[in-house]
Amino acid sequence: MAKLKIGIVGCGGIANQKHFPALKENSDLCEMVAFCDIIEERAQKAAEEFGVENAKVYTDYRDLLANPEVQVVHVCTPNVSHSEITIAAFEAGKHVYCEKPMSHSVEEAEKMVEAWKASGMNFTVGYQNRFREEVQNLHAACEKGDLGDIYYGKAHAVRRRGVPTWGVFPNKALQGGGPLIDIGTHALDITLWCMNNYDVDSVSGSVFYKLGSLEQATEGNLFGPWDPETFEVEDSAVGFIKMKNGATIALEASWALNILESREASTTLCGTLAGAEIRSGMSHSKNELIYNRGRNGQLMEEVLSPVGGVAYFGGGGGAEGTLDCRQWLEAVENQTSPLVKPEEALTVTKILDAIYRSARENREIRF
Repeated sequence: MAKLKIGIVGCGGIANQKHFPALKENSDLCEMVAFCDIIEERAQKAAEEFGVENAKVYTDYRDLLANPEVQVVHVCTPNVSHSEITIAAFEAGKHVYCEKPMSHSVEEAEKMVEAWKASGMNFTVGYQNRFREEVQNLHAACEKGDLGDIYYGKAHAVRRRGVPTWGVFPNKALQGGGPLIDIGTHALDITLWCMNNYDVDSVSGSVFYKLGSLEQATEGNLFGPWDPETFEVEDSAVGFIKMKNGATIALEASWALNILESREASTTLCGTLAGAEIRSGMSHSKNELIYNRGRNGQLMEEVLSPVGGVAYFGGGGGAEGTLDCRQWLEAVENQTSPLVKPEEALTVTKILDAIYRSARENREIRF
């Protein structure tokens, strides 16, 4: 079987931390043949470290898309450019893996979905946390009905002090927002996926610009002090999402918040038969999944054993990014749907956008 030929647009942090290693781990299915970045040296370095011999290097994504050898494009650029590059890739006849979130705005995300449907190509968005062992276990339990009717959920994406001090994270013009769109998106995706509920009725939210501009607040930041002068996005946000069947989700997201417990890419689910919590983040030395229910006349708590793992699609274990990448490549090869479907990612973007709008307009946003 011929290997899929991959082109990467954007060779910065997320490409180096997630995409390049994951693609390399799945080298039996693919090879990286083209690299693009507005900083040519960065693309050249990536090509030398991860690419095939004579891998192509570009500074304009249009030139990469014009390369007939490239079959699959990974979009790893700032949020505001996701739509433009993804749509152009579909028009060029490429399959697209776009890094999360789908886009910084609903309008642009909807254009991406329209272009995908018109292209006949495959499309997914980078919500790799679905592939963590405890998330897979919880999702399986929800599918079997172990929790009963899940009517209340919490999506946790709270850092006490974890403001990223690299890249363009605090740049509103390039990212479209701060922790809500950056890490809140992962917690919301996990929660919606496990509840299997994407039918939104209304959204209310508050967005706070309290600590980002305070120099004294930078003390103790995990990644070192940030620059208050260039901090343009929110430092925390909360949302209340009501679904059409009456179920509700509370979403909390922060890079900096005066709170004791940090929980990130975590969820709490409350059902009629049982509840469940995923605990992960800076306050937790390991990721945990805890079920709670009544049994034999008493309340019980059950914890997922660290022994064993989740084999997915082509088999084998590995980090969630590696598993995510493998199922994506197999979906392209087999012409099947990837686990993260574009319509689901679009709903996440719609909710995040509605929280920003609700805070800006001081009103509930009806869907």
